[in-house]
Amino acid sequence: GYLALSGGNVATERAFVMVAVMFGAVLLNRRAITLRAVAVAAWIVLLRRPESLLSPGFQMSFAATAALVAVFAALRNKEVPMGPRWLQPVVALVISSAVAGAATAPIAAAHFNTVPHYGLLANLLSVPVMGSVVIPAAVLALCLVPLGLEMIGLTIMRWGLDWILAVAQAVSEFEGALSHVPAPGAWVLPLFAAGMLFAVIWQGRLRLAGLLPAASALLMWGAAERPVVLIADSGGLVGVMAPEGRALSRAKGQGFIAKIWLENDGDPAGQIAAAARWREETDALPVWQGPGFRLVHAPGKRKLAQASTCKKGDIVVSTVTAQTPENCLLLTPAVMRQTGSIAVTTTGGLQTSRSVSGQRLWTGWQPEGAEISRLRRIIGQESPQ
Repeated sequence: GYLALSGGNVATERAFVMVAVMFGAVLLNRRAITLRAVAVAAWIVLLRRPESLLSPGFQMSFAATAALVAVFAALRNKEVPMGPRWLQPVVALVISSAVAGAATAPIAAAHFNTVPHYGLLANLLSVPVMGSVVIPAAVLALCLVPLGLEMIGLTIMRWGLDWILAVAQAVSEFEGALSHVPAPGAWVLPLFAAGMLFAVIWQGRLRLAGLLPAASALLMWGAAERPVVLIADSGGLVGVMAPEGRALSRAKGQGFIAKIWLENDGDPAGQIAAAARWREETDALPVWQGPGFRLVHAPGKRKLAQASTCKKGDIVVSTVTAQTPENCLLLTPAVMRQTGSIAVTTTGGLQTSRSVSGQRLWTGWQPEGAEISRLRRIIGQESPQ
């Protein structure tokens, strides 16, 4: 019933399958909570929705569950003492919060570019209230609905939720509560996950070998470099790397794109602050001098007219199409329908949305024309023919 009411997201589906497997194991007099139950749940979820493998919900849910099952199984097998009976629930809560937080932190950082530092404290103050106040009050409210007295349960439930929200607000305001990290490379998260899965699933001391690829993934993450130049496929925003961080060509407009770029840089600055980093302008147009070329952002017809005096090798990015001098290369939405968004890497390579997503039946990329070939030559990726 709860699975149906919740809308059937990945985490709830995983919990439903694991509970079903657990009850089946109890009926068969087998151990109820094992990594096999986690594996069965993963298979069923992926068979129904294979695309969920790449979602943060699937990855975080199964990472936390697998880590919790593995750690508590190890504690049970080694008969690690957890203190007197009255203290064991508290110790179990601390261990479970710490393990789940550690297991999901790299995944959350990879997807959301943030690392919370006081999650364990927040969990210790809020999880017991959720289990002992909010959930029982919700059940009580449901039972009292036929009598018209559901407000009794809902009021108690509100008290618990107010406490949880107050804890979240207070912890988020701690100094240094959050760190921002840049987006990792494409192979970092798969390599980290493979190493940790080996460490969890394999038996014996050889499992420690799984820590090597996991550590290598973290080192690769730390060495990741962000593109020197980013150009939105709409032509409405350009971002270049400055000493202070990403400098944006506009303080307003294209807010969603600006937010994603800054988040992936691990940069907590807002769009206005990032736009203030842009130092060079010519005729009130944002200009960036690259190695062997000059980039000019001229959104709109009026600003594009100001860029009509561009020089040989200049790249002009605009939201509209107009006649430009032969020396200039004009990048407009019509041109970038051939490539999507464009990035120039630290090594001078050209990376496009098309090169990342590939050619698919549904992508609808237009054939690359002379403009893109010229762009590659200008930035030095190809030698002039």
